[in-house]
Amino acid sequence: MEHRISVKTQRLYMSLAVIDAEVNMMARAQAAMEFLMTYGWALLVVVAAIATLAYFGVLSPDRFVPEKCTMSPGISCSSFRVDTNAAQLYLRNGLGQDLSIDSIKVGDNCQRTYSPAVQFLNGDAKNFNITGCTNGAIGSRFKEDIVIDYTDAESGIAKKIEGQITAKIAQ
Repeated sequence: MEHRISVKTQRLYMSLAVIDAEVNMMARAQAAMEFLMTYGWALLVVVAAIATLAYFGVLSPDRFVPEKCTMSPGISCSSFRVDTNAAQLYLRNGLGQDLSIDSIKVGDNCQRTYSPAVQFLNGDAKNFNITGCTNGAIGSRFKEDIVIDYTDAESGIAKKIEGQITAKIAQ
């Protein structure tokens, strides 16, 4: 004996299968939407927190920049200080020859010309003060090039040494 299903019943089963598939799809869509909303709000809170910290200067990169003074090989800058109106460099001559320092320039607004030239013997260390500068506000970041014009004591040839200084401006 064969069981036959009527056409009406077949259509009913097919309709129920389609409805069941649509209900499953809607449930998955709702779950996906809830997932996105939950993590979207969490992401929004994190972005707001970072923006607040940046606004109040907690994440300011100027606070984390290391202070350094680097020169071309032969002259070392072992200590330094930058004020609002002056720069002070402690330099050591390791070029293997005596020099006569003619001028030192730190950035665009800070230069000192020595007349007569300062004798800088091989192996010596000296403090150089450059005054009359406009370096910026106290606590701000200072990053400028250093240019030292000198004359080789042996040959009498004028030369130039370059470097860079990064510091926080002191009082």
